[in-house]
Amino acid sequence: MKVHYINILLFAFPLNILAHNNNNNNNNNNNNNNKASITPHHTKTYRSLCECELYAPASYDNNPQMKEVIDNFNKQTQQRFHEYDDRMVEKRKRCKDRCDKEIQKIILKDKLEKQMAQQLDTLETKIDTNDIPTCVCEKSIADKVEKGCLRCGSILGSAMPELGAMGATALYGVVINAATKAGIDAALEGLKSVHGLQTLLKHTFEQIVTPKNYSCRNALFKSIDSIATPICNSQGGSREMYCSIQSGKQFIKFDRIVSEISEAADMGATAAEDAKLTAWNATFTWETFFSSPLGISLVVTICIIIILSIIYLILRYGQKKKLKKKLQYIKLLEE
Repeated sequence: MKVHYINILLFAFPLNILAHNNNNNNNNNNNNNNKASITPHHTKTYRSLCECELYAPASYDNNPQMKEVIDNFNKQTQQRFHEYDDRMVEKRKRCKDRCDKEIQKIILKDKLEKQMAQQLDTLETKIDTNDIPTCVCEKSIADKVEKGCLRCGSILGSAMPELGAMGATALYGVVINAATKAGIDAALEGLKSVHGLQTLLKHTFEQIVTPKNYSCRNALFKSIDSIATPICNSQGGSREMYCSIQSGKQFIKFDRIVSEISEAADMGATAAEDAKLTAWNATFTWETFFSSPLGISLVVTICIIIILSIIYLILRYGQKKKLKKKLQYIKLLEE
């Protein structure tokens, strides 16, 4: 059919050429009749289309060029049809997958709607105001346990450090008191070697050493001088050995008394430090530490922290699991 269409189209073209040539020949004959002129005859070096055998079968069926053109056309057409078929197959597959997903979503929504409808049907649709309880919010056991544990942990967590601090403060006070008492006793023993001081002061001898001056030379000397000077200035006091040394009547110089007082203060400071170390070492031993208030409070605090951490992790895991299920359910409803 394609060859016949081409032949029909090409057949009209030579007819027009032939008609045009006939008209030109008639015009030339008329002109020649009217005018006697000599026209030169030119030899053609080309062939006209009308002289070709256009409709011969050899020009189409047996022509290798025409065969090649027809074959190329057929191959390209077949290739385009194959590509079109492949594209259509891929599009059909995509449409089918999309339709399957939509169908699955619709089926899932129908199932969820049926389940929700069944659950709603089980509930009472008619509720009076008298039927509403006073406490609408009902908490689960996990929430109650969580709040109870947190309340207990907050109370114990705030109380136990205070108890430990109180125990440590009390223990520190005991150690300081023991060290102070040892320092005062050592300072008094050192002052007994001062010439004439104990016989001069008598009952007030032990009052000159206090927790503030037992380890300080200047403070201890001022305390002794404030008590001994009024006694020496009174009647009969100048006869005492300490007063005689202070006034320069004895062969012993007063600088020696000052040095003895300084030695007594040093003895008090050394004894206080030794007593403090001894008390701390006696307190912080493995045998006595866990029986002391500080050790007990520390152990109880650590145990409470461990228990609360375990409970917190368990409750947090349950909440995360519950929240995950809720999010999945919401996502399904949104889809």
